[in-house]
Amino acid sequence: MLSKRILVLARGGLLNAKHVQGVTASSMSKGWVAASAYSRRAKFHSTRLLQAETIKVPQMAESITEGTLKSWSKQVGDTVAADEEVATIETDKIDVSVNAPQAGKIVELLAKEEDTVAVGQDLFILEPGEAEASPPQKEEQSTNESKSKDPEEQVDKAPPTPPAPSESSKKSGGIPPEVPRETKKDVGKVEKDSSKGAAEKPSVAGTRNETRVKMNRMRLRIAERLKESQNAAASLTTFNEIDMSSLMEMRKRYKESVLKEHDVKLGFMSAFAKACTLALKEIPAANASIEGDEIVYRDYVDLSVAVATPKGLVTPVVRNAESLGFVDIEREIAALGKKARDGKLTLEDMAGGTFTISNGGVFGSLYGTPIINLPQAAVLGMHAIKDKPVVLNGQIVIRPIMVVALTYDHRLLDGREAVTFLVKVRDYLEDPRKMLLA
Repeated sequence: MLSKRILVLARGGLLNAKHVQGVTASSMSKGWVAASAYSRRAKFHSTRLLQAETIKVPQMAESITEGTLKSWSKQVGDTVAADEEVATIETDKIDVSVNAPQAGKIVELLAKEEDTVAVGQDLFILEPGEAEASPPQKEEQSTNESKSKDPEEQVDKAPPTPPAPSESSKKSGGIPPEVPRETKKDVGKVEKDSSKGAAEKPSVAGTRNETRVKMNRMRLRIAERLKESQNAAASLTTFNEIDMSSLMEMRKRYKESVLKEHDVKLGFMSAFAKACTLALKEIPAANASIEGDEIVYRDYVDLSVAVATPKGLVTPVVRNAESLGFVDIEREIAALGKKARDGKLTLEDMAGGTFTISNGGVFGSLYGTPIINLPQAAVLGMHAIKDKPVVLNGQIVIRPIMVVALTYDHRLLDGREAVTFLVKVRDYLEDPRKMLLA
C-alpha cells in the first residue's frame, strides 16, 4: 500500500511536500525501496524467456564439419534433465548425440529431421528450469476419455433396429415383393460389356512396387572409400587352406576354463589376430603404408576388425595387438563389437589401423576377395569351416578346412612376400604351439 501511495504522489507532482496524507519524507524513501523491489521482481518474471539458451551443433571431430539430423528425442514443450539426449546427428563415421547442457524445457526446434546441419549452427532453444514429469500422451488421454463416457452415450451409438415388416410382406409370408426380371437382350448386353472390359484389363500376377530410400552418410562414405581403394591400390588376392583341427581341439579343451576364469568366450579371432601379428613382424611390408613418395614402416600392430552393423561395415581398432594375449584380444574384440552394434563407437575407436581382419565366415561365406582398407597394405579374409577330403601321409582323410584370402597392395608387397605371409599364418594356426615359441 505504501508503494502505491508514493506512485500516486509522483503522478500528482507532490513529491516536494513534507507531509502529504500522513506520509513523511523518510517513509517516502522507504516506499521507493519497496517499490523498486516489486519492480525488480516483476521484471524477473516478465523476462524469463530472455534467459532461454540457444544450443548449437557441437564440435564432432576435426575432419567432420557437418552431419544429417536423423531424429529428435524431444519435442517442443518437453522437459529435459541435464545431459539428457535431445537429438542425434549422423555423420559419415559415427552418430553424435546432442545433449542438454542443463535441465530445462524445449522452447523451439530450429532444424527439421533429415536437414544437413553444420558445426556451430543453432539447433534448438532451451529455457532453463527444473525438469518436470512429461505430460501424459494424447493416446492415453483419449483412452481415458472414452472409458469415462456415459454408458447412455454408448447405447445411443448402437446400430438402429431394422424396420418392422410391412403389411404386404406379412400377407406374403415374409417374402419380399418380386423384382422385375431382366430380359434376355439386357443380359446378353451386360455379358458382352463385361467380357470386353476383361479383355481390355489383363490381370498381372504379383506386384511391381519400387521404393527409393536415401543413402545415409555412413553408407555414402563406405561406398566412396571402397571405390577409392579399388582405384588407388594395385590389389591382388592370394588364397590358402588351413586345417583347423588343432585349433578347434585347443578351443574345445580350454573354452570352459577361460570363460569361468576370465568371463571371456574363447573364439577363433584371437588365434588369427595373434598369428597375423607374429607374421607381420617377419613381413613388415604387410604392416606398412604409402604416404606421398615414402613408405612408413611400423613396429606396432593396430589391428582393425571388420564388424557388420545395421548402418554398414565399421572397423574398430585393437591397439598394440602384438603385445596382447589370446584372452586380452578376445576381450577387446568383444567390447568393440558391442559398442559397434549399440552405435556407441567413437572416432578414437576407429582411427588408425595398420592391418585388417574380416570374418565373412560367420555369415557362411566360402570364398571371397576382401577390399583393402586404405592406407593399409593388406587385409585378411576368413571364411566358413567345412569338412573336406585331404591327403595326409598318403591317406585320404576328412579335415575341417577354412579357406583364407589375403588381398594386398602390389605397390608395397610383391607376390613372394604376400604368399610367405599367408603361409606363415597358416603354419601358426595349424599348430598353435608354434605361437608360444615365436
